[in-house]
Amino acid sequence: MTPNAVLVLAIGVLVATGVYLMLERSLTRVLIGFILLGNGVNLLLLVAGGAAGGAPIVGETPVGKMSDPLVQALILTAIVITLGLTAFILAMAYRSWQLHGHDEVQDDVEDRRIARLAARNEPSFEDADAEESGETLDDTAATVRDETDEEAAE
Repeated sequence: MTPNAVLVLAIGVLVATGVYLMLERSLTRVLIGFILLGNGVNLLLLVAGGAAGGAPIVGETPVGKMSDPLVQALILTAIVITLGLTAFILAMAYRSWQLHGHDEVQDDVEDRRIARLAARNEPSFEDADAEESGETLDDTAATVRDETDEEAAE
């Protein structure tokens, strides 16, 4: 079976446009990109499933002429997941519009601070244990009480 060139072209356009829109800062564009990407993947699964056949019911259609029910199940599952994620992103965009008057995703201040520290090759926090005290491990071990030591317990 050779896939239909129009469907393959539609899959490419939907996936490319979806990925491009998902890289934007506006949650509305991310939502539209996710929907386009989901539809492109559904078409990809449909084309990859092979030629159309009869209903996949044993006894009604000969085994060699049945369509693949796995592809249909995967597409139905993908539709449900896309719908759920669409509702979630739509709720986030609406809440962002209520709070800020726009649906743009802002940079995280902490991410920018860590990126600047990484560029300067500095640690992002102070570690008190990493400071040099001048004591060796043997000196520290001698001052620590060991509860399993029988001589020290007596």
